[in-house]
Amino acid sequence: MMKKRVRNYINGRLQSFRHAFEGVYILLKEERNAQIYVFASIVALFMGYWLKISPIEWIVVCSVIGIVFAMEAINTAIENLSDFACKKEINPNIKKIKDLSAAAVLFTAIVALIAGLIIFLPKLLNLLHSI
Repeated sequence: MMKKRVRNYINGRLQSFRHAFEGVYILLKEERNAQIYVFASIVALFMGYWLKISPIEWIVVCSVIGIVFAMEAINTAIENLSDFACKKEINPNIKKIKDLSAAAVLFTAIVALIAGLIIFLPKLLNLLHSI
């Protein structure tokens, strides 16, 4: 009886991960902004490696990348749910909700950009001065 309960628990967790990875696939396949974030993330990770950023800087870079992707996923879910709820008809309340959700993504993207500038710009300027 205990083995079956443990097996069911493990299977449930594996199913949860499957659903989450399906969400990642949908986000990257269907959302143009998420595709842009993938490119920007690869550039940031490459620059971090190339410029030998500190462990704290790595934590900041990885955190803002994760936060931007998380917010984009939440925004996409809200947009899809809103479109479903109003049958894609124009509704001022739904538009307001979607605009606010998009603003949340914009805020996190701006913070990520600022963090990137704070971390990478001085290192790039030092590199230029040493040439």
